[in-house]
Amino acid sequence: MSQVCSVCGKHPSAGRNVSHSHRVTARTVKPNVQKVKVVTETGAVVRRNVCTDCLSAGKVKRA
Repeated sequence: MSQVCSVCGKHPSAGRNVSHSHRVTARTVKPNVQKVKVVTETGAVVRRNVCTDCLSAGKVKRA
């Protein structure tokens, strides 16, 4: 499943874990993307990948 939000375009970003002894390892921060049925402007019902921030903000209408 693609980890990109189809509404806001949020995608995985890279970062670093830094331990107490300052050992550095790479990590990825993934957005919470859900596959939901969404009603489009034309009234059609389509499955889209939407992050939970867009769902809770009401940016999409669920079917």
